[in-house]
Amino acid sequence: MQPFTAEVVRILKEIPPGRVVTYGQVARLAGSPRAARQVVRILHTMSEKHQLPWHRVVNAKGEIAVPDDESRELQRMLLESEDVGFLRDGRVDLSVFE
Repeated sequence: MQPFTAEVVRILKEIPPGRVVTYGQVARLAGSPRAARQVVRILHTMSEKHQLPWHRVVNAKGEIAVPDDESRELQRMLLESEDVGFLRDGRVDLSVFE
């Protein structure tokens, strides 16, 4: 595993229930602020294997960014079960997590 990937996996595992971070925040914390798309790739390919809390990561606008409706609904349901609130337009209010 590459050092950046290992650091992203470590960071993702530390996101506590009820918290949300963005792909960009994870990339910055892992030492590569312009690597948000790499974080997406890591989540897509390694979430199951490493039991990553993929549902706690949203895009920079606070939107659930998974492509299919079923996964989007699952992510929202998982976040709501952890008491993460949503704005009327369906976005997470990221200011709550600053």
